[in-house]
Amino acid sequence: MGDTGPSGTLDTGVPHGARIWNYWLGGKDNFAADRAVGDQVKEVYPDVVEVARASRQFLGRVTRFLAGEAGIRQFLDVGTGLPTADNTHEVAQRVAPESKIVYVDNDPLVLVHARALLTSSREGVTDYVDADVHDPGKILRAAATTLDFAQPVALMMLGILGNVADDDTPGPAEIVDAFVSAVPSGSYLVLNDSVITAETAEAVSTARSGGADYHLRTPEQMRAFFTGLELLEPGVVSTPLWRPEAGAEPAHLNVYCGVARKP
Repeated sequence: MGDTGPSGTLDTGVPHGARIWNYWLGGKDNFAADRAVGDQVKEVYPDVVEVARASRQFLGRVTRFLAGEAGIRQFLDVGTGLPTADNTHEVAQRVAPESKIVYVDNDPLVLVHARALLTSSREGVTDYVDADVHDPGKILRAAATTLDFAQPVALMMLGILGNVADDDTPGPAEIVDAFVSAVPSGSYLVLNDSVITAETAEAVSTARSGGADYHLRTPEQMRAFFTGLELLEPGVVSTPLWRPEAGAEPAHLNVYCGVARKP
């Protein structure tokens, strides 16, 4: 999350993860720098387009579960990315129109599109926070103007912890802990990120050389983020394998997810 200067202006010459993913998903909201890195990564890791699609499909499945079976009515979506079809609020509000969703990103292009396109149902609320994932305190303070942190919240962190290095301050575990500590019992944590293999490591090295950084972890390291929470079945698994739609024939990809409830 971040290719902006002190003024928050858009630097189209620096690739940004949200816009690279938009390119892989066939979107138009990207620039030459994003497409260049996207093509370089696809060359060494052709599955990355399927990873992007699988991650987007998981967002729909898990949001339907949370708004439906789990009865969640508040969502904090950190690292929103650029709007596409079936965004978090659209899925949640189809199930429960009164749902409240706060989107968080710090790319000006994401925020402009979000404010223009992510309009709420009449019964619900949609809001947007301009902040970096490294500042959970700022995010939580801003989100509290829309969300009631005395009631359960779904913490959606899809494809965002890869933007945090282990030696950052705060690091990924501290960031997750800050968010989980701020929400009450009955809240949920949702994570989704690519995992490290020889192939994905080469892809990340390629992206890094092009100016887009990402940090891969093992499934075991992802599982550790859920420590102290009640991990839902089927656990931390390849994303297409998390509660697939009836009749689907999901294939394993090097992107993993997990969903857990705060006891």
